[in-house]
Parts: sequence; structure tokens; C-alpha cells
Amino acid sequence: MTNFARENAQTMDRTRLTRMFIPALMCMAAATPCAATASAETADDRYILYINTYSQMAVDQQAQFGIPASITLAQGLLESAAGRSTLAREGNNHFGIKCHKGWEGKSMLRDDDAPGECFRVYGSAAESYRDHSLFLSRERYRPLFSHDVTDYASWARGLSRCGYATDPNYASRLIAIIERYALYTYDTRAGREAEEITEFIWQQMRKTHPVRKARGLHYVIASPGDTYSSIAKEFRIKKKKLMELNDAETDRVREWQEVYLEEKLDEAPEGVASATVGEGETIHSVAQRFGMKLAAVLALNPGAKDSPGQRLRLR
Repeated sequence: MTNFARENAQTMDRTRLTRMFIPALMCMAAATPCAATASAETADDRYILYINTYSQMAVDQQAQFGIPASITLAQGLLESAAGRSTLAREGNNHFGIKCHKGWEGKSMLRDDDAPGECFRVYGSAAESYRDHSLFLSRERYRPLFSHDVTDYASWARGLSRCGYATDPNYASRLIAIIERYALYTYDTRAGREAEEITEFIWQQMRKTHPVRKARGLHYVIASPGDTYSSIAKEFRIKKKKLMELNDAETDRVREWQEVYLEEKLDEAPEGVASATVGEGETIHSVAQRFGMKLAAVLALNPGAKDSPGQRLRLR
């Protein structure tokens, strides 16, 4: 709970948000949180199943390598889409680890930061989990181990700084997953043994969305089963307005995608000139990833298609 509170304090411009969303903040602070939607219960099932299936692997890796189990589980959930990605289903690759120089095992090609990139293939999920730990044990990620094993927020931000993923909001997504499913309880023996407390925390955390901030924009990370309707209701914003802010044409929100609470920007982040549409992505989701207006991305890419491997100019 301490990390959760600290992360909120670091990402929320409280004065501005209080003016914008006073009713929502009152709801979030109330003794009884806002109700979760029924659809969220169903959509969560595959994530809960993944956690139940692989949590012991993550705990074992923490004991051997010192990597927080919460971080391992969150990365596995995000990178493999809770075990549904092609890499996970066909290659047992739960962490999106590319071949890199020196890899001598099996491999498969998938579109990611560039078309047809080489990814590692494993004989089992257990091999993938162990290789993930070995991968993070390299010199490049050594700074991560200066953080306490219970400080999941620092580990998540450190992964981004060390370049694990090109996604500018990668840390926020990991933190959102950890907090929604109370994965931090797996980082300590007391947490793993306190099943009743864990269930209580999990039920409470999953009903609200912590507000985060990047490039001056306030946003939340959508959870499985979320819709623009449900998020608009939580924050007391008109659904039509929220959809306009996010260039949305349908009520459905992609899992772990940014939902912005204010108007997006016309330009990409400093130093970002292009991006590739990955598996399961669209031009819209790329625009969300970088906090750009969809119209601005389309203007730079006339005729671009929602197809994996599509390279998009962002400047």
C-alpha cells in the first residue's frame, strides 16, 4: 500500500485534477469504492487464471535471482496478453524477448518495433521464465537490483530507463497491472500467506483507476473489461466528451491502453520519429501510446493501414 500511495503522489497533479474531477475523487476516496462493471468480472478471468498458473514460477525466480515476483508476473501478463499472444502460444515466449546476439535456440519472426523481428522460442513456459531472469541479470539491467525487492514502482520505472521496451508508458502499464491484481503480495512471504487480506486488497484496488501523468497529459490505464462508458462514469465525465478526447469510435477500450482525460497533443515525444504497428495494435493504439491526436498521425501517414508491421511516421 505504501508504494501505491507513493506512485499516486508522483503521477497526479492534485490541484488541477481536484478542479477537474472533484466528484470522481470523492468517489475514489469513499469507504465504498465505485462499483465495477459486470463485464470486468468476465474479462478478468483469463488474467486471474494466468496469475494462478504462473505465480509460483515468479516466486521461485525471485528466490533465485532477486527479481520481484510482481514485476515478473506483470511483465508476463502484459507481454503475453495473459498467455494469448502468438509468441506465448506458439513459442512459449511470455516476455517478448528478442533473439539478440548470441541466441542459439529456436526462433520465430514477428512484427514489433520493425517488421519481421527475431524472437526466442522456448520448450516450455518455465524455460521462458528462467530466461527472463537470466536476461535481467545482464550488466545492462544491473541498476535495477539497487532497489528493494518490494519497491515494484522503482523496478518498473527502471526497466523503462534501461530500455526493456520502447513504449514510453511501459512502467505505468506494469504498475497498473500490479496494483489491479495486488501482485505485490507475492513479493513477501507475509503477503503470500495472508490470503484473506490479499483478496480484500485485490477487490478494492481493481475498482478504481489511479490517475497518471506523462508529457503534461493526465490519463488512466484501462483494465480488462473497461469501456469508455465505465471510465466516464467513474470520473463523472460525459461519455461523448471522453471518446472525443481519445479519438474513439466505439465504446470498447483496448486492455492496458491509455485513456486520456484531456486533449492529446499534435506532436510525438521528443526524439520519437516513427513507430511500428505491432501484433494486436492499430494506428489508433499507436497514437494513444504516444499521446498524439489520431488526426495528426493520419496526416503524416496517408493511406496507412491497421496491419502489423506498418511503419508510421510520427514527425
